Amino acid sequence: MLEVNELKVVYPNGTEALKSISINAQRGEIIAVIGRSGAGKSTLLRCINGLQKPTSGQIILDGENITAMNNSQLRNARCHIGFIWQEYNLVERLPALTNVLTGRLGHNRSLASLVYYFDRGHREIALRSLERVNLMHRAQLRADQLSGGEKQRVAIARAIAQQPKIILADEPVASLDPELSVQVMSDLARVAREDGVLTLINIHHVELAKEFTDRLIGIAQGMVVYDGAPDGLTDEIMHRIYRFDADKALPHEKMPSLEPRSFAAQQPLVI
Repeated sequence: MLEVNELKVVYPNGTEALKSISINAQRGEIIAVIGRSGAGKSTLLRCINGLQKPTSGQIILDGENITAMNNSQLRNARCHIGFIWQEYNLVERLPALTNVLTGRLGHNRSLASLVYYFDRGHREIALRSLERVNLMHRAQLRADQLSGGEKQRVAIARAIAQQPKIILADEPVASLDPELSVQVMSDLARVAREDGVLTLINIHHVELAKEFTDRLIGIAQGMVVYDGAPDGLTDEIMHRIYRFDADKALPHEKMPSLEPRSFAAQQPLVI
């Protein structure tokens, strides 16, 4: 369903964000993309969403070449690409329900959408999406009155309201404490599995990635250095992903822990 072939991104200042990325993913997979800051994880997701034009390579999503699309075609394609941002990207003054309805803008071609008017069908989809992340009781509450965990769950509801072919989540729990991170990852993985939608999640928390995803892709220096099952992530592979320059590292720099830890076993905080 998703084919990324020899993707390369070089920024105007000469920075090589992606050297050569090739991956294949199928409908229904939940994949964590891990790596150090600056490894190219966010650039990869932005390329798939058409927000970043690659220097070379191809991205094929459900048979369509994202990298060859013009702006109009990209707008249509993004109707079916759910994107979850680290900082929520909600309209703070609008209610949670209206924020979820913005995920339907690409499906609502009437002029009424300019004033956030959506017919009953769109509203039913949005309400059902909020219900699936246990936020129906917050539907009419303004986004700026929600907790961080609630905001991110609204963002998940907005993404699934698009009825997407793929969900891209860029560090969705980076702004949350550990207990809230568990709840948000649990909700995201559950709705993705219920809908059978391909989901790619950029995440720094390796233990969370192992707990909630089916497959890990490790990126270092703009290249894939691991692509496999979570239980295949050994210390040696972690070294290649996070400590490829260990000889240059300062003594106090530490690699993310691989100590076994069951996040699912923790009692999640109610949010």
